[in-house]
Amino acid sequence: MPEGIIVKALSGYYYVLPDSGEDSLAGYEARLVQCRGRGILKKNNISPLVGDRVSFGHSENGEGTVDRVLPRESELIRPPVANISQAVLVFSLDEPALNLQLLDKFLVHIEHSGLDSVICFSKQDLVQQDGQPAVEEEGGTDGPSATEGQSPAESPAYSQQPADRRSLPASAAGRDELDADAVYRLYESIGYRVLVTSAKQREGLEQVRETLKGKISVFSGQSGVGKSTLLNALLPHLDLDTAEISMKLGRGRHTTRHVELLPLPEGGWVADTPGFSQLDFMEMEPEELGATFREFVPLSEGCRFRGCLHHKEPGCRVRQAVDEGTVAQSRYDHYLQFLQEMKDRKRRY
Repeated sequence: MPEGIIVKALSGYYYVLPDSGEDSLAGYEARLVQCRGRGILKKNNISPLVGDRVSFGHSENGEGTVDRVLPRESELIRPPVANISQAVLVFSLDEPALNLQLLDKFLVHIEHSGLDSVICFSKQDLVQQDGQPAVEEEGGTDGPSATEGQSPAESPAYSQQPADRRSLPASAAGRDELDADAVYRLYESIGYRVLVTSAKQREGLEQVRETLKGKISVFSGQSGVGKSTLLNALLPHLDLDTAEISMKLGRGRHTTRHVELLPLPEGGWVADTPGFSQLDFMEMEPEELGATFREFVPLSEGCRFRGCLHHKEPGCRVRQAVDEGTVAQSRYDHYLQFLQEMKDRKRRY
């Protein structure tokens, strides 16, 4: 029975690319087989996902049927996609304003799924130079906090700022200007690969291509941050739908309405997925949260109590590191917010 990979799922159909040893874009869509899932899959509570490797058969009407879903190496729930190697989280530096709390929430979910994460800050061209903030959106988004009288960029967790600092809008920080370079350094120091791009000015595109080469990657992030625009710059022939930003809300319309794998000329695949404005913690317990903050993991081994939640427990090494400035206050604040969300969820259910 032939095997292949589901590259698109739409309106109850699964579009399967048969194995042929070809990853080139030439003739790619002509080789797709439009399939329905067999009833046995639904009976066994199996829902095929984009990215699934499947065995399929051809039917008399020229379509096909997905008969079996092969074992998955990884699985994401939102966006619904399987066998992904890495997640590229695209967050704009402005329009909409950078939301570090939402970025950390995405990172928590990706860490919990066991995937590698790459952070891609888009729309670099909108960030002002010489310390002048970009235009602030109305109704700023939630962001990191800092110790009293101290902006996140001045926190001990951030290194000395360069003279020609690039500033983000105040709405990104929740109070004062936030140095863009400090944000880059923070997440790099945690261990994430950070890319900075401008599709408009075609900056950083080669680094993105090299990151995607030979891998199956998922693009995700807040709506309106330029995921489709970035993919259009990488693969101009795609002409993916894009939308303007609502300046009143600081949000973009969802321009990607389904998950689809797109083959790359250099080899590998990229998944363009709908943007999301919020994520919940239905698949995670409070005791698991700390392990999704990379910088907490080595510290937690020194906590006085096993299973420390890094909240009010005495002898907590994570809290000590926050006080000493070796863990960013913003990251710890977001951890506590997520922990409270999870506790509130348990009380509701």
